[in-house]
Amino acid sequence: MRWSGQLVEKPQDGSGQGEVVRAGQQELFGGAVARTFDTPEFRGMTFYEVQAKSVLNRVPGATPWFSWTINPYRGCTHACVYCFARNTHTYLDLDAGHDFDSKIVVKVNAPQVLRRELTRPSWQREHVAMGTNVDCYQRAEGRYRMMPQIIETLAAADTPFSILTKGTLILRDLAALEKAAQRVSVGLSFSIGFTDEELWRTVEPGTPSPLRRLEAVRKLNESGLGCGVLMAPILPYLTDSPSRLRASVAAIAQAGARSIMPIVLHLRPGAREWYAAWLAQHHPGLIERYRGLYRGGSYADKRYQRRITEQVMGYAREFGIDRDSAGGPRRVTPPARDNNSAASGGAFDHAAGGGASGAPPDAPVPEQLRLL
Repeated sequence: MRWSGQLVEKPQDGSGQGEVVRAGQQELFGGAVARTFDTPEFRGMTFYEVQAKSVLNRVPGATPWFSWTINPYRGCTHACVYCFARNTHTYLDLDAGHDFDSKIVVKVNAPQVLRRELTRPSWQREHVAMGTNVDCYQRAEGRYRMMPQIIETLAAADTPFSILTKGTLILRDLAALEKAAQRVSVGLSFSIGFTDEELWRTVEPGTPSPLRRLEAVRKLNESGLGCGVLMAPILPYLTDSPSRLRASVAAIAQAGARSIMPIVLHLRPGAREWYAAWLAQHHPGLIERYRGLYRGGSYADKRYQRRITEQVMGYAREFGIDRDSAGGPRRVTPPARDNNSAASGGAFDHAAGGGASGAPPDAPVPEQLRLL
């Protein structure tokens, strides 16, 4: 197991309390001490502090945008029910549902390891992307504060980078980002799929509200750094009506976003089951429509995707957002099309029967997941 034997043995004085790992996780964590914090924002969560051996991850296959990623965390306190990275938690013998939201692996030595890796003679100063698996500005970053050091280290090594986030905590590091941008290319994007506050409370419960994210986009653009928006995910039959799409694009334009890229919800194993359980609880009448739309696998019907993209880009032109603006952030490459339709209906069939539990599927061969 990847993280076996890498846990930090002792909690840091004064910043939390130790908790012995339960028997079910002893194989992975060796009975070492994990970390909990007796504060409202972290109640019910466990943080597994590990000593990473490497933090630079090469992206499989050639892409025109970036070849490397950094993920200081595994799991995410944002708790987005649709998160495509959920299944990666099953590689750690944790589940893709509640464990993904509440049991967070923290690579506490990430800045130091990164510094070592960037000083190797073989390093070619290629673009590094962050926020491509789980959010590097999730709630845990407020406690561990690794991103300021990571930003400083990348800039000092003349390494361009980009950040995709839902976390308004990025504004804490505005000065560090401005300083880095004087030396290297810095691309910033926020993920804002919709502006419906009521829907946000159930589907993205651990994130800052869409309005707070839009305000962060405004501040980043006013700073001169520039910030684009990944309008993702667009949730079929929930946020995809012309009026909702137009309202979201209008709000994104008013925040000064330099670019916009719409992405329709995709449902990989792990995320598919968890989202289906949420849908059955909150919108059971949509189960049949989702089963039809995702009958081909993880991605919605191509005709539907094209229609939504054309609508959003039409609204973007109406409100003066240039998708390919030279001042916008770097875009993130889409993953390879998943043509495996073996799981195309199972999760929604299960949810329609009232038995969706959010239990993770068997873990596939691990792969580097990339946000579209």
